[in-house]
Amino acid sequence: MDKLYWLDQIKPQDRAQVGEKAFHLSKIKQRSYPVLPGFVVSASVLREFLETLNSLQVLVADLPNSSLHLDISNWRQLQQVASRLRQQMNAATLPPQLLSTIVQAVQTWDKKYLIFRPSFSIPSKKLANSNISGLLESQFCYFDDEKAIAHALKQTWSQIFRAKNLLYWQHAGINFQQINLAVLVQPLHHAIASGLFSANSAGWEIQATWGLGIAISWGDVQPDVHYIKPETGIIQEQQLGNKMIAYRLDDTTSGARSDHTTVVAYQLEEIKQKQYALSPEYLQQLIQLTTGLVKERGNNFTLKWTISVEMDSPTLYITQVSSPQSEVAQQFLIKGLGAATGHAMANAFVITNPKQLEQLPSQVILVASVITPEWLPLIQNSIAIITEQGGLTSHAAILARELGIPAVVNASQATSVIQNGERLLVDGDTGEVYRVEACEWGHKGVGEPVSGGKGSPLGLGAVGELNSKFQISLPVIATQLLVNLSQSNLIEQVQNLPVDGVGLLRSELMALSILDGQHPKTWLEQGRKKQLLERWIEQVIRFARAFAPKPIFYRALDWRSHELPSFNHSLQSPLQGMLGNRGTFSYVENPEVFDLELTALLAVQNAGYHNIRLLLPFVRTVEEFSFCRQKVEQAKLTLVSQFQLWIMAEVPSVLFLLPDYVKAGVQGISIGTNDLTQLLLGVDREQGQLAKVFDECHPVVMSAIAQLLKMAKQAGIPCSICGQAPALYPEIIDQLVEWGISSISVEPEAFLRTYHAIARAEQRLILAAARRQLEI
Repeated sequence: MDKLYWLDQIKPQDRAQVGEKAFHLSKIKQRSYPVLPGFVVSASVLREFLETLNSLQVLVADLPNSSLHLDISNWRQLQQVASRLRQQMNAATLPPQLLSTIVQAVQTWDKKYLIFRPSFSIPSKKLANSNISGLLESQFCYFDDEKAIAHALKQTWSQIFRAKNLLYWQHAGINFQQINLAVLVQPLHHAIASGLFSANSAGWEIQATWGLGIAISWGDVQPDVHYIKPETGIIQEQQLGNKMIAYRLDDTTSGARSDHTTVVAYQLEEIKQKQYALSPEYLQQLIQLTTGLVKERGNNFTLKWTISVEMDSPTLYITQVSSPQSEVAQQFLIKGLGAATGHAMANAFVITNPKQLEQLPSQVILVASVITPEWLPLIQNSIAIITEQGGLTSHAAILARELGIPAVVNASQATSVIQNGERLLVDGDTGEVYRVEACEWGHKGVGEPVSGGKGSPLGLGAVGELNSKFQISLPVIATQLLVNLSQSNLIEQVQNLPVDGVGLLRSELMALSILDGQHPKTWLEQGRKKQLLERWIEQVIRFARAFAPKPIFYRALDWRSHELPSFNHSLQSPLQGMLGNRGTFSYVENPEVFDLELTALLAVQNAGYHNIRLLLPFVRTVEEFSFCRQKVEQAKLTLVSQFQLWIMAEVPSVLFLLPDYVKAGVQGISIGTNDLTQLLLGVDREQGQLAKVFDECHPVVMSAIAQLLKMAKQAGIPCSICGQAPALYPEIIDQLVEWGISSISVEPEAFLRTYHAIARAEQRLILAAARRQLEI
């Protein structure tokens, strides 16, 4: 059987050997569309390679029934098995004749930079309508000798054994005899711009960024977006993105490289940041090109494109095209706000009555009018969420980002438009929801993550992949970077990240998993204080132990009255809206639960964990703070020298009272941009229809942050920021670092892009200082 297939020579009967990605790309190349040249290392090559690995072949011959006996709920076991399988593959030797054939093919291009793209084919009805391309990533290769080719090829293959993919094969009931994994090899060029084109019944959309397209797939930029009217090809609307960095080929040194060091990030000039990446000339060229494809392939597909530079001559190329509508049937349903990145496909479970929550199956897309924090234990078993209400900083959005599942909020009439049980594709980036034909295993309620990137969930296998990126070229940063958490079952996935601690432990969300649906006050009234206290201590110790000696900023309970309707306690105020009986005011009114929290924190200290700091939420007055400080001292928490008492800087009164707070004993502040923004601008952040008004980058908000930082510096106390603003709008990190922010705390999914943004900001300040010194 042939080992290599050239794109312009692939025939219909070769489809299983070359995979779907290469097959569809070859079809349009053979119709004279501008596609980069390339060849495919056939799926039979991988199969033959696996057969030479005796120990590996026995394990994976029939994975669901093999000697692995995987426990899919045991992520640690999955990690260990995945690591062992991949190590065996990477240590094995490829046939010399195969390498020689590939090298000869590559040498016809006279190019040193290559990209290895995985191309799947799984002849199974179970996956007839599933997009599995997101399970494997392309690998970059600097071609120096056969070793570089062998390394890139094995790296591409071995992704099959990632922990998250082993989990996927188990769920889908696929054994390895069904998987055909080919590898498309193409030359890689410097790029002026790259992006995506999406066509559906609602319209056409073009996304663009400077440089290589990985800036989009890795989540480092917010691309420019151009909305095109399909009937005329006229640009209806366009939005300038946030493009602070770009990626290019690293041609500064020679020699063999690892797959991620073939490309490097660089900071865009400020003038380019404010320009569209696609010039009018190439925008029109892309529209004309895709118009022809739509006529041939139908109005439902996605392609990737790049403007490459060869011999100083820019050329527009198509680099990838999805299956046409006839093969992946999708119908646009509804659009809301993309609140948590990623894509997922599963059956819908529409909640119109709270009693339905008792029968909520796992691995479904949860559709509801609104999601309150008390639903958290149920959300954890969902693969995505859609809500009719809420904004980007609503609890539903925050929970989804922490749990690493896609979310679409403010999707008006979702519960009436979407039918219970129908199969959906959720795009958490664009906020779009599609109906797809149900697949054979869809009635079981099993869902799948369709694609990801750097912003994909920190689920099984992701920690190892992130750590491998960290080990490559992470610069040292002086600004502390922490994470926001609330769920103890995520600790093991996050604790190995190079973080400086937990900047926000949301106690109210943490506690929902131990309260059994009852208000803490109810536990106390029923004489179950000891039982509740034991649960509370156990939860906090999990965080303290995992991150010690790094600090854990435990934010005391901050429930709003209307968020926990099922608690039905007398303390629950009838007040509705964004405020309610919350923050430190509630401790003054009813101190019993706050006392219980302090007792739990003292027990954690007595257990030998001295890394807990207390963060008081929604502090309105100095008197409220003084009351809480007195309680803290009475609890004897301050006897441990490492203990610190901070407040959230989110009520605008802190802008006027910070010096008084410091005199009263505040040892640090953490800016909560979500509440600060809504109170400064008078916008309820739960109201998604006001998303354009709720602007955390508004000059008023940025001015308030600058003032808080200046006042904190003058008072000699640290100032952190833990709201959503740095993650949603990384462009403000430049200003935060310049103003002297002590630390930034973000959701785990935003960790890597925030790290790079901090590093760039610090390097810019160093460079500016050096230039000033030279001028002197």
